[in-house]
Amino acid sequence: MTRYSVGDHVSWNSEAGRVSGRIIRVHHADFDYRGYRHRASKSDPQYEIKSDRTDHIAAHKEAALTKIE
Repeated sequence: MTRYSVGDHVSWNSEAGRVSGRIIRVHHADFDYRGYRHRASKSDPQYEIKSDRTDHIAAHKEAALTKIE
């Protein structure tokens, strides 16, 4: 699988359709965000992504993301 880095431009599916944004943080350990516990590890990280169109921050695993060139 592809590994993403802070600053990478990515897209993902949401309830509102396809969304894009930039990775602002990579988590390699479990973390709490917006009242939920997100599971992450070195082999299965989670990414915080700031939406291109809003100030919304999303957290997703690598498999949910597609890199935009």
